[in-house]
Amino acid sequence: MRASGPSRRAVLGGAAVAAAVTVIPAVQGHAYGAPAAAPSYRWRDVVIGGAGFVTGVLFHPSVRGLAYARTDIGGAYRWDDRAARWTALTDHLGWDDWNLLGVEAMAVDPAHPERLYLALGTYTQSWVGNGAVLRSEDRGATWARTDLAVKLGGNEDGRGTGERLLVDPRDSDTLWLGTRHDGLLKSTDRGATWAAATGFPGIPSATGQGVTLLVAAGRTVYAGWGDSDGTAANLYRTADGSRWEAVPGQPSGTAAKVPIRAAYDCLTRELYVTYANAPGPNGQSDGSVHKLATVTRRWTEVTPVKPGGTTSDGSADTFAYGGVAVDARRPGTVVVSTNNRWADIDTVYRSTNGGRTWTSLKDTAVFDVSETPFLKWGADKPKFGWWIQALALDPYDSRHIVYGTGATLYGTRDLKNWAPQIRGLEETSVRQLISPPVGKAHLISGLGDIGVMYHERLTASPSRGMASNPVFASATGLSQAARKPAYVVRAGWGDNGNGAYSNDGGQTWAPFKTQPSIAKDAPGPIATNADGTVLLWVFVHWDGTKYPAHRSTDNGATWTEVPSFPKGATPVADPADPTRFYAYDTDTGTLLASTDSGASFTKGATGLPSGDSQFELVAAPGRSGDLWLSTKVNGLYRSTDGGATVTKVTSTSASHTLGFGKAADGADYPALYMVGSPGSITAVYRSDDGAKTWTRINDDRHQWGWIGETITGDPRVHGRVYIATNGRGIQYGEPA
Repeated sequence: MRASGPSRRAVLGGAAVAAAVTVIPAVQGHAYGAPAAAPSYRWRDVVIGGAGFVTGVLFHPSVRGLAYARTDIGGAYRWDDRAARWTALTDHLGWDDWNLLGVEAMAVDPAHPERLYLALGTYTQSWVGNGAVLRSEDRGATWARTDLAVKLGGNEDGRGTGERLLVDPRDSDTLWLGTRHDGLLKSTDRGATWAAATGFPGIPSATGQGVTLLVAAGRTVYAGWGDSDGTAANLYRTADGSRWEAVPGQPSGTAAKVPIRAAYDCLTRELYVTYANAPGPNGQSDGSVHKLATVTRRWTEVTPVKPGGTTSDGSADTFAYGGVAVDARRPGTVVVSTNNRWADIDTVYRSTNGGRTWTSLKDTAVFDVSETPFLKWGADKPKFGWWIQALALDPYDSRHIVYGTGATLYGTRDLKNWAPQIRGLEETSVRQLISPPVGKAHLISGLGDIGVMYHERLTASPSRGMASNPVFASATGLSQAARKPAYVVRAGWGDNGNGAYSNDGGQTWAPFKTQPSIAKDAPGPIATNADGTVLLWVFVHWDGTKYPAHRSTDNGATWTEVPSFPKGATPVADPADPTRFYAYDTDTGTLLASTDSGASFTKGATGLPSGDSQFELVAAPGRSGDLWLSTKVNGLYRSTDGGATVTKVTSTSASHTLGFGKAADGADYPALYMVGSPGSITAVYRSDDGAKTWTRINDDRHQWGWIGETITGDPRVHGRVYIATNGRGIQYGEPA
């Protein structure tokens, strides 16, 4: 996963930058180390509804009801207007291709409606692989792939700009791709091979934004450049595909430093461009909107409201401009969005006279989030949103507008009533999963950005929304008392407390009466013992600094430090004996155990794998002292004496995460579920015989990139498994 590319000099010198071309059918067969044939599994989303940053929405200009969406870490989607839902297009990307789940840009061909192009790559750092371009002739049902020799940054600053990928308006075989650090690339064979575009004036920077947008205005291609200081040119154009020039008269200054997005009104022949003083989505405090009359070459500023004023409470009203879209049916009708406007809340402005006057759609907006209640964020009603850089206007319906936020997609068909247009799109980054043995819910989840959810139904967004009292931005810990499942505790990042407990299985919550002072700055994993009488809370700062764990025996009323607990380790409660806790010290490769309810820990087995790799210690349900250690490099280890001794499990070569579920009929041990590798293929496996043999249960259409955070089976339904993904929400599978 840490591939390196060629030198920047080679790319800019015009060398071909396509490393390989691969055809990806709907399903690819692989040989793997599992001895059993894979059963047929049905895979579905656990419905939450969005919960991630939608960075782009693109209506097809030639097909009614067809649209595409891209996300920063969760892949791309196609909108089916008849079914009113999104279809995931990149779930086939597997473990080794996790970096390709960030979508940098997408493009459609107006002359060939079946064609779709995606530019993929999440990060540009040295420790990740290069980007890739996927191209489809059937709207993303199947793909051909070209691996690039440059990196793309779909989850880096500037991910809401664009699109950076464009089909040339003069020739459908020619494509343009703007990169962050390697200039402008060009393909003359529909994306099969790529080379540096000759004559493009932008000078690549190792730390800059590079090309921020590509847009066609008639037969002319415009390119935004994100590395200007506010005085030099940042918008270029070419009329013939070879000679580029800076656009004359373009705006300058701080408020027009970075071109964010652009849209061309073919009815008035005007190009609208939004600007900001930083690429965003964070860090913007100034911006503007300008339009260029492409015939007369005259620029006009049409900024709806200039940043820098004050709100009613005296706060500074700083923000920038993000999305822009034009009405294909009504000349001079255009919408733009603000971005990073925290004091007065972001909005979408609409003009019907070419930007001379504007109306804020926020002022009359009525929201219905009954389908995704978490969007209230613990308040009485939702807000208009934030991080609004994706903005689209349906070319076949002038009143159908869609905009993306950091958590969802909102849509309207009458300019007043808004609701999430998000069915089928799940982008949550998932941290913890619990499948309770009893109760209404089969699943409780701990999530990035949206805290903890209680899933009464797997097919509907939780009716209670985010767990409140307090609300967490992101969950860091989640634990249920094995012998008292009505008692659940959680930890996370919050403004009004960082720990909470529930006495009704996770339906309602109350904050701990007190918390250690370090909890505000470093909330980490938390565990409750089997009967819910003892809590162990670990503290780890976001920068990796580890602090001593704390213990409570009075439901969080008081806390004491546990010096013998290894800093940063995740506490594991014995599911049968309330006096026992366990921990794995990854620094020394040592198992530790407590027999006094977590007051002290003593060393057990030593000499186990250590270092900065991936480890997970889990306890088998209903059994005392039955521990499994999952390791990325060395596979599985097992202890049946509470960590005193450990035996290597020979059936696996690597295990990233391990969980348990209901035993198979006639089996005397719970089913095991693993993301790992019995042989050469990292995939999802099940064992019904205590890890003697493994069966792969996912297929090549259902891989979801990196899925190594956590996995658990359902203790009430044999064969059902829940998988945490990093950007595709919670996936659950059942034998078909």
